[in-house]
Amino acid sequence: VQLQASGGGLVQPGGSLRLSCAASGGVFVINVMGWYRQAPGNQRELVAIINDGGFENYTDSVKGRFTISRDNAKNMVYLQMNGLKPEDTAIYYCYAHALQNVWSNYWGRGTQVTVSS
Repeated sequence: VQLQASGGGLVQPGGSLRLSCAASGGVFVINVMGWYRQAPGNQRELVAIINDGGFENYTDSVKGRFTISRDNAKNMVYLQMNGLKPEDTAIYYCYAHALQNVWSNYWGRGTQVTVSS
């Protein structure tokens, strides 16, 4: 399973970005999809995840600002980020827990989000 993320960039504080991630690569079933991020000097942290039933979970710092969604038919997950803050600056990684012969965790290559004036 390959994950390809897009939509990162440079935005001013208070601005918005929408990240997209597409899963591909043969026949597979995805349970959970989501986004993690890693800022310089920090560990990778959960941002938001969503399961195939639509249950969502967010880290406290993004609640009310970020919204995760997914299109199961297209094997895609999205992250709408509003009210961006400088502390949201990080590399954002797409994540999926998928079954392709065995259940495994998969990661995309990351997309840079920079929030700066």
